[in-house]
Amino acid sequence: MNWPVRDNYAEMHTATAFYQTVAAWKWQARDSLAKIEILSGNMPSFLRRFVKIRTSITDSSTGKMINAYYFAAPDYLSLGNDDDWARIPLTPMAAQIIADSFHCFLPTRKMVDDIYLQSVIKLAPVPMYAFRDSSVTMWQHHLIIEGQRKGKKGLISGIKKDVVLSGKLTHGDTKPNHEAIYGWHKLDGKAIQPLYTGHINWWVDYSHGIRLIYRTIWVDGKAMDYTDVFKDPKLQKLLCDEEWCDFVRY
Repeated sequence: MNWPVRDNYAEMHTATAFYQTVAAWKWQARDSLAKIEILSGNMPSFLRRFVKIRTSITDSSTGKMINAYYFAAPDYLSLGNDDDWARIPLTPMAAQIIADSFHCFLPTRKMVDDIYLQSVIKLAPVPMYAFRDSSVTMWQHHLIIEGQRKGKKGLISGIKKDVVLSGKLTHGDTKPNHEAIYGWHKLDGKAIQPLYTGHINWWVDYSHGIRLIYRTIWVDGKAMDYTDVFKDPKLQKLLCDEEWCDFVRY
């Protein structure tokens, strides 16, 4: 992984300080500062240790199983140091810049489901209803999640709606400059948020999360870039369960 080296600047910038700074900021300024902080290496060390996610399909022409795996971040994108960190919702534009810098991409609906099933920590969603897009609500939601998590470590799901890649953005729901979100699974495994492309791409609220996926996919032992997997009509089903699987970046 192409992680930036944490410098003294990043070490001193805690999540508490970040959220105090952006408490009254609009989304553009918050997005910009968060991007600067994360690209400078200001993120907790545990987030750099990705987790193997397995997936498979049956080749309809041969009946053989095709097995693959990829590596996903254990939690949603966060900033701060190991002692004082917090998750930070972002626009897909900022998320894409960060993903590119770290040799990563954003998941699809199918990948969100697979990650949920393979998570060792599954928490019940906690909806909030006032000032959904405010930095204060984002900070409060993070603290609520940490209260639920109670220090447990490992791949976690059920706490956010994912910003996802979706063919609906280019086929069907083709309004320009929109984003796709999906997930926030309940403890019964059902997602609160169906695949949805109704939000303009600058809309960010407390429930959104950015899960980074390393862009190399291992298919039957062969390393492939995720874009090449998406281009293959058969192999794309390892990562995508939609009719169209050609939207690969924001």
